Amino acid sequence: MTKERLYLYDTTLRDGQQTQGVQFSTSEKQRIAVALDELGIDYIEGGWPGANPTDSDFFDAAPKVRATMTAFGMTKRAGRSAANDDVLAAVMNAGTPAVCLVGKSHDFHVTTALGITLDENIENIRASIEHIVASGREALFDAEHFFDGYKSNPEFTLNAIRAAYDAGARWIVLCDTNGGTLPQEVKDIIGAVIAAGIPGSHLGIHTHDDTGHAVANSLAAVDAGVRQIQGTLNGLGERCGNANLTTIIPTLLLKEPYKSAYDTGIPAEKLESIRKLSRLLDEILNRVPAKQAPYVGASAFAHKAGLHASAILKDPSTYEHVDPALVGNSRIIPMSNQAGQSNLRRRLADAGFDVDPKDPALPRLLDEIKEREARGFSYDTAQASFELLAREVLYTPRPFFDVDRYRVITERRRNAKGEVISVSEAVVSVWIGTQRVTSFYENDGADQFEDAGPVNALSKALAKDLGPYQSIIEDMELVDFKVRITNGGTEAVTRVIIDSEDTSGRRWSTVGVSANIIDASFDALIDAVNWKLVQDGAVAV
Repeated sequence: MTKERLYLYDTTLRDGQQTQGVQFSTSEKQRIAVALDELGIDYIEGGWPGANPTDSDFFDAAPKVRATMTAFGMTKRAGRSAANDDVLAAVMNAGTPAVCLVGKSHDFHVTTALGITLDENIENIRASIEHIVASGREALFDAEHFFDGYKSNPEFTLNAIRAAYDAGARWIVLCDTNGGTLPQEVKDIIGAVIAAGIPGSHLGIHTHDDTGHAVANSLAAVDAGVRQIQGTLNGLGERCGNANLTTIIPTLLLKEPYKSAYDTGIPAEKLESIRKLSRLLDEILNRVPAKQAPYVGASAFAHKAGLHASAILKDPSTYEHVDPALVGNSRIIPMSNQAGQSNLRRRLADAGFDVDPKDPALPRLLDEIKEREARGFSYDTAQASFELLAREVLYTPRPFFDVDRYRVITERRRNAKGEVISVSEAVVSVWIGTQRVTSFYENDGADQFEDAGPVNALSKALAKDLGPYQSIIEDMELVDFKVRITNGGTEAVTRVIIDSEDTSGRRWSTVGVSANIIDASFDALIDAVNWKLVQDGAVAV
């Protein structure tokens, strides 16, 4: 059976940039565009030229891509021609092969927000699209508030999108701008649009996730007949975000009826890079990846319950809807007080431990894990600390170094400018074989939001001089720090989870627990360093 073409349109660089706290640089936008093109996306919406310097600079130096680069803007304003609208001119001057214009398709927004008549609005749409087509560009019309508009005044809303279609728009994109429409409504309304004479081969869908249905609404739209899906990487977008392409794309390629019915233009082998692409975006934005994100999250294929892990060992399909390798992910059998022997054996195997199932150390290790978790440890979220504990119980290896003592002091004082600052200083003394090494670190208090605080000072002091191991740990960086009080009260036990990363791209988590938050943090730091040394083949002296 010949597959029908389904087109993918990415708006991460434009609509995704409307996410609170997100602001791409020009170089970052270029990097993301190249990665999207390598995946096989059909359209890349680069931004709104003229709206801000970054978007204008991006189009001035847009990377050469196979995908159709698209500039975004709005329909001309009332009272002037399309050729004499300076805002529209800035969009056209970007020189992209495709131009997407947003226009009102809800009568309430036309009369209230724009303050013009419905007929004037329709004329603005028609004239703007004709102007794009006359220039030899591919025209797309984003029908803003389409679904709300249809429910309010279907006649006007249909007339608005028909004006764009009749003017030559290649795509009429139906937008659930407020994100409040549900899947069955999407399906029914799109059915009415197609029945009114606009073919599904010219329809697109653009959904927001305010009810958590953006992906479901996009798939419902495909079921109803649309052949273009708009979305963003990792679901970036205003408010609750846009339809998440890192969820939609694997679903289209791996799930029926979509994988048999549609060609997305993305080869199956490229799907393995989807998780890497998701992580690239998080890295650029300096955000912690969503662990429970479908397909690409670190916990997407994590099996914590002993019953689940036992079944996974026999046949992964018992608790996995797809093979994690297909999306570049991997299976995780975390350790916790929920764990059984099956979890333990599988996690040890994944970590590279070759252990006889009858080894008497296995039940000792399991008991140790459960006892520690009763005290507040969490090996479910600290896999690196679990591996170190396993090495200790199973093999009793020589330590790389022993901590003799440490001291950390935080002082709040005024600097020479009279500003109140906090300065932390730390001293760490360790034994490396028979040699005692003492290191000191003090932050200068210049930036109270970076390079400040007692944990950072301890980390810097510990990593300042580890003798023969120094070259191994130099590319380590502490990238996340999480604290949780496990039992309440002023004498509460504190659990600290530290995420570390190195230049190879490895990221690992370690845990420390103590009634003293500094002790808990330092224990997690020591585990982070030790795991790095183990992974990079360090030899104890």
